[in-house]
Amino acid sequence: MSLVTIVVAAALCLLAAYRFYGWFLAAALRLDPDAVTPAVALRDDNDYVPIEPRFLLGQHFSAIAAAGPIVGPILAGVMFGWLPALLWIVIGSIFIGGVHDITALVASVRHKARSIAEVVREHMSRRSYVLFLAFVWFALVYIVVAFTDITASSFIGSIELESGEQVSGGGIATSSLLYLLLPVIMGLLLRFTRLPLPFATVIFLPLVGVAIWAGQLLPLDFSAILKMSPAAAQRLWGVLLLIYCFVASMVPMWLLLQPRGHLGGYFLYFALVGGALGLVLGGEKIQYPAYTGWTTPKGETLFPMLFILIACGACSGFHSIVASGTTCKQLRRETDAKIIGYGAMLMEGMVAVVSLCCVMRLAPDAPLLAGQGGPRPNYLYASGIGSFLGVLGIPAAFGVSFGLMAFTTFVYDTLDVCTRLGRYVLEELFSWRGRAGRVASTALTAGVPLYFLMGQPTDPGGRIVPVWRVFWDLFGASNQLLAALTLIGVTVWLWQTRRARWVWLVTGLPMIWMYVMSTWALMRIIGAQWSAHGLSADPVPWVGVTLLALAALMLIEAVRLLFGRETLPPPREAVPAT
Repeated sequence: MSLVTIVVAAALCLLAAYRFYGWFLAAALRLDPDAVTPAVALRDDNDYVPIEPRFLLGQHFSAIAAAGPIVGPILAGVMFGWLPALLWIVIGSIFIGGVHDITALVASVRHKARSIAEVVREHMSRRSYVLFLAFVWFALVYIVVAFTDITASSFIGSIELESGEQVSGGGIATSSLLYLLLPVIMGLLLRFTRLPLPFATVIFLPLVGVAIWAGQLLPLDFSAILKMSPAAAQRLWGVLLLIYCFVASMVPMWLLLQPRGHLGGYFLYFALVGGALGLVLGGEKIQYPAYTGWTTPKGETLFPMLFILIACGACSGFHSIVASGTTCKQLRRETDAKIIGYGAMLMEGMVAVVSLCCVMRLAPDAPLLAGQGGPRPNYLYASGIGSFLGVLGIPAAFGVSFGLMAFTTFVYDTLDVCTRLGRYVLEELFSWRGRAGRVASTALTAGVPLYFLMGQPTDPGGRIVPVWRVFWDLFGASNQLLAALTLIGVTVWLWQTRRARWVWLVTGLPMIWMYVMSTWALMRIIGAQWSAHGLSADPVPWVGVTLLALAALMLIEAVRLLFGRETLPPPREAVPAT
């Protein structure tokens, strides 16, 4: 079978879902084009700014599409075969992830652009609100650890191409630094000159391509420059990335986040469209097995691990934080929620399909699938994208560099957004105000991941395992459990305001599925950690226990409210900002 068959079939399924199920969701949520959104009612041209959907889509997509739709499908495809991964990506993004995203966005818009945690507080209880915020902060820390380490690994070593050329990690590091500098310059020009945004886009987008090309000419290789081992160089990059998170999450949004999100959105579109076109025109055949078995050699079973390995590609709790944190303050009309909330999730599902194709094109004994700790998803993805772009006449070395830059671009947006959101959570939980509170909460959010990055986890055989690989399962489980908790909140909100039976099918069933799969996976991960290392002082499994406890307490709150003796408030529709 050809890869093009899979790509076209998946694309058609996602397009049909947007047309038909998206229409149903818009009707069920009663999206009103005439309703005054918070972006309009509270417009201050700083936080609250109504944006055309074509621009907001790129910004939102850039924020939610992190390394998840790349790493997860690659890991799951290698472990269990491409067919189970493909089915979960397509079905999950249509009926669970897309539903999660659009309902979280609409709930926030209907509550004056407040966060999903505040929606929980209004419709459940103050105790649920605190539990939700605490869970969010722990989940954000896991995201920062996993994404920082896997990004740092992109800056180490090299990929040898079939032609004999090498793409160095140091070159990708240089390109990444140049890429971060470009939006700062763009932000300054937009802020202090009359340079229109379209002209700035025309100027700076080609410069991103120049940065990719120039990076390989001037590689920043710490192993060679500082005479250190690759492992030490990777840890140094991890420290520098966390310093970047600390700074980027505190600087004004116009200086870095907004221009980088604008450029990053186009860049990621190019990666998606270019990869898909290369797949369609290349005619490559599927070589990897469709199904490799229920259990991996390490004892990981398809249920529940498949559903937490592929996090962002099918469903992601992190999306609700983005949707109810920044996107809700920029939604011009309620009806735009269909393309922004539901459509962006389906686009991310397509990113996951392209990533999975990077595995499907390989034979089971391919060198890229070997190595200690398993395959390196960033290099495997870059190699696949380079091959797909080669069909379009793009040189292999540039195509692989482009793929690695696309990967790091996904991650940069997530890293500083996570750090910024972690700061917001701590400020809210502990009522920290002013500059001192901002610095302390940011330092804590970026500092805790540093502790984990400095460690050297091992498997039961005593072999060193990459930090990102240990934390990927934990990130996936906690992220999917966050999605379940968000679905609990929106289900309670919708039931209180609608009392319609469709609520239990549309958000209730996805809530139950995500809660069961994620708690099951988290318990297996904790049990495996304790089985291998005993009840040690290692905080990793204990944080997992904490997350389980928080999630259980919040579920009890929801059940008590929905099915207990307490009287629910009369059905009502949350009033949009006016």
